[in-house]
Amino acid sequence: MGISSKLQLISVLLVGLLALEAVSYNFDYGNAMDKTLLFFEAQRSGKLPPNQRVKWRGDSGLKDGFLQGVNLVGGYYDAGDHVKFGLPMAYSLTMLGWSVVDYRKEIADVNQMGNTLAAIKWGTDYFIKAHTQPNVLWAQVGDGDSDHYCWERAEDMTTPRTAYKLDPSHPGSDLAGEAAAAFAAASLAFKPYDSSYSNLLLVHAKQLFSFADTFRGLYDDSIPNAQAFYTSSGYSDELLWAAAWLYRATYDEFYLKYVVDNAVSLGGTGWAVREFSWDNKYAGVQILLTKILLDGAGGSYTPTLKQYQAKADYFTCACLQKNDGYNVALTPGGLIYVREWNNLQYASSAAFLLSMYSDYLSEKKIVLQCPEGQVQPSDVLSFAKSQADYILGKNPKAISYLVGYGQNYPIHVHHRGASIAPISVLHTAVSCIEGFETWYRRPQANPNIIHGALLGGPSKTDDFSDDRSNYEQTEPTLSGSAPLIGLFVKLQSLSGYRGSYRHISPTPYQKPPASYHPQPSTPYYKAPGSSNYKAPGAPVTFLHSIISTWTIGPTTYYKHRVVVKNTSQKPITNLKLIIENLSGSLWGLSPCPEKNIYELPQWIKILKPGSELTFVYVQGGAQAKVSIKSYH
Repeated sequence: MGISSKLQLISVLLVGLLALEAVSYNFDYGNAMDKTLLFFEAQRSGKLPPNQRVKWRGDSGLKDGFLQGVNLVGGYYDAGDHVKFGLPMAYSLTMLGWSVVDYRKEIADVNQMGNTLAAIKWGTDYFIKAHTQPNVLWAQVGDGDSDHYCWERAEDMTTPRTAYKLDPSHPGSDLAGEAAAAFAAASLAFKPYDSSYSNLLLVHAKQLFSFADTFRGLYDDSIPNAQAFYTSSGYSDELLWAAAWLYRATYDEFYLKYVVDNAVSLGGTGWAVREFSWDNKYAGVQILLTKILLDGAGGSYTPTLKQYQAKADYFTCACLQKNDGYNVALTPGGLIYVREWNNLQYASSAAFLLSMYSDYLSEKKIVLQCPEGQVQPSDVLSFAKSQADYILGKNPKAISYLVGYGQNYPIHVHHRGASIAPISVLHTAVSCIEGFETWYRRPQANPNIIHGALLGGPSKTDDFSDDRSNYEQTEPTLSGSAPLIGLFVKLQSLSGYRGSYRHISPTPYQKPPASYHPQPSTPYYKAPGSSNYKAPGAPVTFLHSIISTWTIGPTTYYKHRVVVKNTSQKPITNLKLIIENLSGSLWGLSPCPEKNIYELPQWIKILKPGSELTFVYVQGGAQAKVSIKSYH
């Protein structure tokens, strides 16, 4: 890299850091949690329930499995596509179940237990149907290659819905083991609320663990179609993971003895890792078993459990950059960086796991002895919080990577359903080619906001491009979003808030109503000695203010806030604004296809009399000029 390039990189990083200094962050983790749960509703496959909150989705995949003579309707689509991949889906359910098991009170305090259990049950109901015999598990529905050749809504699917199964001749210990862990964690989650369902889940968990352990093999060897999408690095960790969860769900010594007897052969006490994900569960196993040790339940197994604990501490010290150089990589902005594709899923999983471990350590007043110094439990939680805050906007781009949260988030999400007008508005089917030509390549924002989707996120230099074709950074996944439930609710509990987050379903893409009559553009005038603007006869006023400022080199930047207030006696709909002389970024309004024209966010249908909304923008120099284009 030349001197000029290095100076440019330093300049970019300095701008990002200065921008962070200029902004005050006060995150509403409960709201972020609510939106994350909405993402799971948006990913539902099958017949949608009457209480479905994401209204732009419809029924889909209603014949899944029928060609194979099995009912595989339901479950979740994996990401921006329409394949139901078993391994990441099962991992996501384990994360949701773990969140309920350890943060039951915290979830109940924000009135989200019903939504969280519903998210788990939508997946476990599907896996119950997929587990048709003790040694048979249907592992995948949909062909990844053909699915990716099409850009269409789930409701219009024309691609093959081939189903693939695991059995003794086609084993998959990794997937069967993860499904067993998911069933065991879900069994614990449902135990206080539905004991019969909890018992049923436990039956499936035990059978699947036996299947996984008896007939060993990699699932993607049995299902080569999955290799291009979710290649498994091994199944040893899933066998230990499933046994650890079954011990926690049953307290049957058989499972604890299993993780001790197989600690060396399956790598549980040998692998020191710096990753926790849908593919690598070792750090999760090590921390789960450390909890047993810290609870004083190790008994004669204590020496081996201490070896597991040493590896749990290795992972933690590596994340906190105190592991004598063998650390987790971080971006300049402080984000865990593991891989180029969908990196935020690794950051969210690690942050979730560290949040759990900080609780286990704090309860027993344990201080970690890392190679580069002591680490308090509060330090572990602080690092987990730093990852959550980065996700929500405390990053060099000042952007929220959780779609729908905050005022600045990506609007070109790589997601088929979100990028095409919903079937309730556009009644005709969208074909494969039409989807690409009309919707995938359009420069406008997605017509549907997929609330709570955690995107792939930035590069190792904190760079990010909000482009629908940039799937490495703009595609969300189940496995990335699932760990956020426990992480967000833990952080919310620290704020002391107790109450509910009742989400108002966002308004989907709408065609203008027949009664829509555009009004001619009316310029604003400025009232003398005031920053309050109102057009003569207009129903709204605008209050401009500068809420922060900072200087970089010769340029001074201002963060402007504009409060839009309905001062009339009637509700206003279809309000469109003209914003001229805008040179920076704007948050809180949705851009229209016409240049300089903005409209209210899609989730705000009506601006009632006396009500207000706020948008903000950042730019150097004079403030932008705001005027009305039309309203109804």
